[in-house]
Amino acid sequence: LPPDPIADREADKPTAVGPLRTRPPATHSFRLSQGKQRCVGLDLEPALTFPQVCPVGFVRFPVGKVVSLGFSDVCFLVSTAPPAVGSAQPIKSFCYLDQDTAVISASPLNAVAVMGFCKVPSFSLFFSALLGLCTLRGCFCSGLEANQNANLIVDASPQSRKMIPDTLFGIFFEEINHAGAGGLWAELVNNRGFEAGGPNTPSNIDPWTVIGDESSIVVSTDRSSCFELNKVALKMEILCDNRGPNACPPDGVGVYNPGFWGMNIEEGKTYKVVLHVRSLGPVNLLVSLTSSDGLQNLASSNIIAAASNVSDWKRTELLLVSKATNRNSRLQLTSASKGVIWLDQVSVMPLDTYKGHGFRKDLSAMLADLKPRFLRFPGGSFVEGTWLSNAFQWKETVGPWDERPGHFNDIWKYWTDDGLGYFDFLQLAEDLGANPVFVFNSGTCLGISMNDEVDTSKISPFVKDLLDSIDFARGPATSTWGSVRAAMGHPEPFGLKNIALGNQDCGRKNYMGNYLKFYSAIKAFYPDIKVITNCDGSSGKLDHPADLYDFHVYTSASNMFSMAHQFDRTPRGGPKAFVSEYAVTGSDAGRGSLLAALAEAAFLIGLEINSDVVEMASNAPLFVNSNNWRFNPDAIVFDAWQSYGTPSYWMQQFFRESSGAILFPTKIQSTSSNSLIASAIKWRSSDGNVYLRIKIVNFLNDAVNLKISVSGLDNNINPMGSSNTTLTSGNPMDENSFNEPNKVVPQRMALPNAAAEMSVVLPGRSLTSYDLSLAPLVLSL
Repeated sequence: LPPDPIADREADKPTAVGPLRTRPPATHSFRLSQGKQRCVGLDLEPALTFPQVCPVGFVRFPVGKVVSLGFSDVCFLVSTAPPAVGSAQPIKSFCYLDQDTAVISASPLNAVAVMGFCKVPSFSLFFSALLGLCTLRGCFCSGLEANQNANLIVDASPQSRKMIPDTLFGIFFEEINHAGAGGLWAELVNNRGFEAGGPNTPSNIDPWTVIGDESSIVVSTDRSSCFELNKVALKMEILCDNRGPNACPPDGVGVYNPGFWGMNIEEGKTYKVVLHVRSLGPVNLLVSLTSSDGLQNLASSNIIAAASNVSDWKRTELLLVSKATNRNSRLQLTSASKGVIWLDQVSVMPLDTYKGHGFRKDLSAMLADLKPRFLRFPGGSFVEGTWLSNAFQWKETVGPWDERPGHFNDIWKYWTDDGLGYFDFLQLAEDLGANPVFVFNSGTCLGISMNDEVDTSKISPFVKDLLDSIDFARGPATSTWGSVRAAMGHPEPFGLKNIALGNQDCGRKNYMGNYLKFYSAIKAFYPDIKVITNCDGSSGKLDHPADLYDFHVYTSASNMFSMAHQFDRTPRGGPKAFVSEYAVTGSDAGRGSLLAALAEAAFLIGLEINSDVVEMASNAPLFVNSNNWRFNPDAIVFDAWQSYGTPSYWMQQFFRESSGAILFPTKIQSTSSNSLIASAIKWRSSDGNVYLRIKIVNFLNDAVNLKISVSGLDNNINPMGSSNTTLTSGNPMDENSFNEPNKVVPQRMALPNAAAEMSVVLPGRSLTSYDLSLAPLVLSL
């Protein structure tokens, strides 16, 4: 830890925190032996002995609250009943502090206050003995000695190895937090079809905004569009003219669209503008990309058409090249000529998208860097909706984008135009080299309308819909739905091999009956497809057929760390687990903390070790637009022009080579072994080099001296090509941000002492990976 700038200010001791004091407390103090490790405060009555076990149920308080006196702290508080006469006094609080020493005050009411700094070692031995009795499963206060020692034994012999499934780690995309609309899908116009008030319902035009006053323009919507599924169009009645006493303003009047919290327009980039126009007379419409106030013109072009050419709907395309960069831009459609103009399906897309398929390039690159082996889509709760009428319906998301009706994402409370549709998800999976996993609605929904579900006797249309979706993905270009895919530019089938039936629906009234109908139909026509049930099979045998079962977990950091052993006792031989949603949530997570990432890493190491019964796993949620934080935390945070990965995103990069790798057994020997977890894999890089990767999570606050012993290798270790990578930070609650996007990111260094027997130091609260380069075998004649 860096030196504390106020550690030696003996004369400047603050008084106890007011809200926590009831009367002047008795004071007990201690100093850790080496004077450089973090302190722990214990609320103890002087006449009572220390507890035999640590209490459970700790609650984390945010940094700077409860006992903050201006220095960084993270506090844990637990409420317990007063001790019985003669019993051990329970620990009342646990305080992690970033300074050398602290005075801990204990009042009869057991309210803790940090009072400053002290150099009296009176409690050091007592304190160390107390901590030795605590285990991580019970609380966070285990292993706080200055020097921890541990041994890690890796058995790399050929007979001990087992294969990790090639599909183990992937990604899960849900339309949540504007992940797609205003995010991964590169469309810049928000509400391009003026349908955001509901399907086929004339609505307000939010966020479209009128340019001009009531004397010069009247804007409304009607149902005159040429699109059968998108009947709403925007009507502009321009009352002013280009000359005379009722002349329009110099720049004309019309409407503008700010996009999703601003459009990112970049100098030299080309943007494709598509819009549909109809008019009662000639049209002279200026299409512009401008700054948010409309004063800076970045790119513009005129649409000039005779009345005869626009008397019926006309599709118009423009290419605009920006002459400057503006991160908060807008699209303007203006005219200075009197008349009536209708507009519909207005789009602005950058030509520079990921592999030319419409995905925002920077966000797609972050996904590609994870090397995902599968893509689960499109949800999540998004699949079901609060009402079935607002559920994802794949047939309405394919075909030309301007013919897609869009729908209200009622579970996450915003409109999506479904530009990112079923075809596009399949394309994204292919572009990422990932296997698509399609989650299909089982005839149920969420929320207050949970009774709005389809009875098994009426599920047949849903079953046909599912079979049609498989035909769309896998059928020949001549089949009914395969021909639609081919018309969209992909004559070759997609590799759809996994179907998940529902999302968190097990136990619902009609789920099992519906599931069996879907299952039978899929296996009758596509026996190779793996069917995923929502019912948990981790603790016992399923009572219905399935290839995989869904497993979701959202929990605290301590629980997630302990869940590294979740599948240790899962019966072997049955359907395998698909851990399709996992995340640390609540106060432990913040908006993406290091602590959360470390607990999740421990969980993933447990999945590696149990990959004989776990086939796939993905974090959730994947994306969040920083202007629409509906769920927290998330792996990737973005706005209109920038993005960063949270510690959980960077943590996943430690596992991107695990799918399809060889797993070796490991064993940790330590008094704090329940705070350490490790795995070892053998993997091959794209350039053909082979590595032994040893990953270790140190969930302790303190550094650990670790001796690594590898036996059974059939290759020599090459120190020159070896390295170690560490994810850690000064505070376990540290997060990344737009201001500090690289505050918590992996740090990679050479490992010149790489050997089968080596000693290393694991930083406190860290994830470390040791990649040992395995030299090719040299055969002598």
